[in-house]
Amino acid sequence: MRILILGGGQVGASVAESLTNEGNDVTVVDQDANLLKLLQNRLDIRTVLGNAAHPSVMLNAGAEDAELLLALTRNDDTNLLACALARTQFNIPTCIARIRASDYVEGRHAVLEQFSVDHAICPEQIVTNNLYQLLSYPRALQVLDFGHGLAQLVVARAGSDGKLVGRPLKQIRDDMPDSDSRICAIYRNDKLIVPDGDTVIAPGDEVFFIAAKADVPGMLGELRSSEKPVRRVMIAGGGNIGYRLARLLQDDYEVKLIEARGERAVWLSENLDKVLVLHGEATDEALLEDENIDEMDVFCALTNDDEDNVMSTLLAKRMGAHRVIALVNRSSYVDLLEGNRIDVVISPHLSTIGSVLAHLRRGDVVAVHPLRRGAAEAIEVIIHGDEHTSRLVGRKVEDIRMPAGCTLSAVIRGQQVLMAHHDLVLCSEDHLIIFVSRRRQLRQIEKLVQVKMGFF
Repeated sequence: MRILILGGGQVGASVAESLTNEGNDVTVVDQDANLLKLLQNRLDIRTVLGNAAHPSVMLNAGAEDAELLLALTRNDDTNLLACALARTQFNIPTCIARIRASDYVEGRHAVLEQFSVDHAICPEQIVTNNLYQLLSYPRALQVLDFGHGLAQLVVARAGSDGKLVGRPLKQIRDDMPDSDSRICAIYRNDKLIVPDGDTVIAPGDEVFFIAAKADVPGMLGELRSSEKPVRRVMIAGGGNIGYRLARLLQDDYEVKLIEARGERAVWLSENLDKVLVLHGEATDEALLEDENIDEMDVFCALTNDDEDNVMSTLLAKRMGAHRVIALVNRSSYVDLLEGNRIDVVISPHLSTIGSVLAHLRRGDVVAVHPLRRGAAEAIEVIIHGDEHTSRLVGRKVEDIRMPAGCTLSAVIRGQQVLMAHHDLVLCSEDHLIIFVSRRRQLRQIEKLVQVKMGFF
């Protein structure tokens, strides 16, 4: 696919790398010549220097032949204008815009339509939702929704005190007779284990499982000892993400928010009725001690500075915070940090990539969630047709040959969440949740779920 990306910042660069690795023809436009040079040296892409919203720049970037526009600059106005030009001047069929201002995305879709925006992506809101899910499940490393929240895929690290640790997976049914779940992958020392009924979980394993939302807490209890619910949360950084998270939590949690900028701290205190806003630095040991950091269930470092986030979470952990979460933009940091002294590291760009990829996958794809720092994916796809036009409809799970390392984990049928047991027969309009351990296998998955020509 010929894709035009406007904005070569952290979000744009991450998306460009992901799309290039999948064989797409990518062009990136930005006003920073040094940034474009670095991108071109690292990736097999074309770059164009200039203002992303100027028609002459878009023409030079190949807008006339582009099949998809991704307007991912940090400026909402630029992104909106670029989408309008892309549709009216260059007839680009699909336009996706990064929109940061909540005024545009919260119930004002008519505005987006006027600017020919087919899909709006708000990285800050995506990250906020991910953080909220993690606070709901204190033992999880990642929580992903499927079927509008009917089913969830959860990543958790097995503890030595977990009931399921040291026992074969087939005993889950004995321990949880009234619920159903499916372990779709286990990573042990960064190596994939495709589990079966005889697989035994070891302490420290990174376990990926899927279950109906109501069954998730029970399954987490099988992997780790129970932890008390989160009540007290401290947030470092009152930017877009920090503010959104505090606003979301303030009715149900005791929230403290630290902000270094004086004017911003005043604004936050005026707009967050139930949040204690503190003016100061999150790396200030005296401030953390005065605010009883040792009583905090979760400390979230959400500033725009990776180093500050890392240092403040390490300090909070040392001073007694029960669980610490750091927002880190540099993907190279994530592998180094997560699971050591920092409990969870969130990369906003990986979350954003998932929203983009859902619109690029062949077939009726509802959701794409990158896993393992983008090396693997979980996708939700709807199957159509009948036994003659589909490779899946009307067939039992045991009769479907999935690519190696890929697992059909669950099926959402109407309001039901069904685990993909061997004798389950697939029906048209089923939502399939598939774990893909290697992204190069995605083309095989797409071919499997697409209907044959006779369907049309």
